[in-house]
Amino acid sequence: MKPADKNTPRTVARASARPALFAALSVLTTMTRADTVLTLDTTKTGAAVSPMLYGLMTEEINHSYDGGIYAELIQNRIFKDNAQTPAHWSVVQDNESAAAITLDETQPIAGTALTTCLRLNAIRASAGHAVGIANDGYWGIPVMPRTMYRASFWAKGDGKGGPLTVRIESGDGTKTFATARVPKITGEWRKYSVTLKTDSAVAPTANARFVIRTETPQTLWFNLVSLFPPTFKNRPNGNRIDLMQTLIAMQPAFLRLPGGNYLEGETVATRFPWKQTLGPLEMRPGHSGTWGYRSSDGMGLLEYMQWCEDMHAEPLLAVFAGYALKHETIAAGPALQPFVDEALDEIEYVTGDIRTKWGAQRAKDGHPKPFPLNYVEIGNEDGFDTQKTYDGRYTQFADAIRARYPRLKLISTVGGKDGLGQRQPLTSRIPDLVDEHYYQGALQMMDNAARYDSYPRTGPKIFVGEWATREGSPTTNLIAALGDAAWMTGMERNADIVTMSCYAPLFVNVSPGAMQWRSDLIGYDALTSYGSPSYWAQKIFREYLGDQVVPLTGTGISTQTWQPATPRNRPTPAPKQVATLFFSATRATKDGKIYLKVVNTIGTAQTVRIDLTGAQKIAPNGTAVTLRSPQPTDTNSITEPTKIVPVTGKVTGLGPRFSYSFPPYSVTVMVLSVH
Repeated sequence: MKPADKNTPRTVARASARPALFAALSVLTTMTRADTVLTLDTTKTGAAVSPMLYGLMTEEINHSYDGGIYAELIQNRIFKDNAQTPAHWSVVQDNESAAAITLDETQPIAGTALTTCLRLNAIRASAGHAVGIANDGYWGIPVMPRTMYRASFWAKGDGKGGPLTVRIESGDGTKTFATARVPKITGEWRKYSVTLKTDSAVAPTANARFVIRTETPQTLWFNLVSLFPPTFKNRPNGNRIDLMQTLIAMQPAFLRLPGGNYLEGETVATRFPWKQTLGPLEMRPGHSGTWGYRSSDGMGLLEYMQWCEDMHAEPLLAVFAGYALKHETIAAGPALQPFVDEALDEIEYVTGDIRTKWGAQRAKDGHPKPFPLNYVEIGNEDGFDTQKTYDGRYTQFADAIRARYPRLKLISTVGGKDGLGQRQPLTSRIPDLVDEHYYQGALQMMDNAARYDSYPRTGPKIFVGEWATREGSPTTNLIAALGDAAWMTGMERNADIVTMSCYAPLFVNVSPGAMQWRSDLIGYDALTSYGSPSYWAQKIFREYLGDQVVPLTGTGISTQTWQPATPRNRPTPAPKQVATLFFSATRATKDGKIYLKVVNTIGTAQTVRIDLTGAQKIAPNGTAVTLRSPQPTDTNSITEPTKIVPVTGKVTGLGPRFSYSFPPYSVTVMVLSVH
């Protein structure tokens, strides 16, 4: 995504709650005449559909990792988020006690990356009048009943003694949800761990904080303060359960990582430092992110790979290729070679056996078995490189990677069409795929849904590595889902050239101040999460994908007028006629089912005659899965997470020719059994 598209964080408006509707679907199966006709030619063998067509793209934006899928609950756990003040930390005291906290860089922990600690000066403390430190988490600490939390921290004291109490408590400190006790802190740095368990009477809330208290006057130093709730598959440094379940339900074929701008960094020095993300947390210094906040790097390279493993998805690894967001570029040649070597080491960490240097490091980190890897992307959005050095940089990377890993498929970030539809020149070394990115409004996305119908069939295949209809905030609304679905029909129709795609951004924390990019796929706060209408559209497209394109033509389709925006210092473009109906069809060859996908983008139902040319036998009953809502601006939210979800209904009276009324503002997948 383009750095110029960054948005100021804004407060999220939440709609009032309304129960989800799962009513049976009313369908039209009569033989009434329709002016609009879709003809599926079942006698022809269409292009194979790539099983890799639908994947996921991830990067640290909108608090996608810290405060998102990475389950750590403590914000600023190693006290480096702000050099002047201990951000997200506060003093706990009452009228009968006194304390002060300050950052301290004079007490590093030897042999670790922990160089800045938090000093607590418990000036006045006594029984019943404790002082301590409190962390407000990522817009609160989520508290759930009957839940076990794992807390740990490094600490040292001045030798004056006294136990510590570790608590999860209400934001004002008046209620304790869980508590544990730590004995006297020694005068040397040591790691302490406790478990905290809530009881069954606790009501879910995010109005909570994490607190470490003492009733003894003393000086204490803290570092790497951590709190984890239960994680997916109970991984010690794992992911948030509900978000993992939401992703797995999409059945993604791959995960593109570590992301776009997050890979590049603002500068070369702030690129994704994969080697610094390995090993125990105390060895990870974190780094400056590209969206206005610091990354803890708890989500490191190994955690990315385990994330893929847990979803049964392949990793699509992007490697830094010498270009950063602020146009800092490393030209091809000797200066670039260390970064080429770094990429080769990274691939070895992912795929090497334990006899290799980096395969052995991966085994040491807890995963002896190599991970599968078939795709490597070299750089990200290098078309923005004003010095035009990507050809030489790509060549140097590609030659080195192919020499050592000849089976890997390489992806170029230039060579396809850019966001304006202009074809970019290919690099000297022809890649296996070229990466194209599209962020557009709903009507523009619909207008471009036929982009690949006339795309050249020679040269590399297409990877649509970032795409989204940008309507709605913080997550997309229904009209965005219609634009997305229209775009996906175009990719499916052209599966001979478009073999991979992934939407972006994937996540957004909807809490005030957490968002940098509007129109995201999955929203959440500290307690709960939901999928946007676009999420559900992609889910059903992936679930009913098929493995072979069915040739399909449409006639008599109505249009609507769209006035494109006027580019700066250019003449006003002429209005465009945009279709109101979009469609694709694929076949699952193993069972004879045809998946017909139709998107009705207007506020009235459209009756369509469907002709199945050459079909010998069609089951009279089928299924229609429909995503719809009365208004195009309708959406899902924290308070209405399932306002718009797919509804499955029965279709009867099917045959070689039948008519169907596609509802207003709807995405429909019809499942037909055809032989």
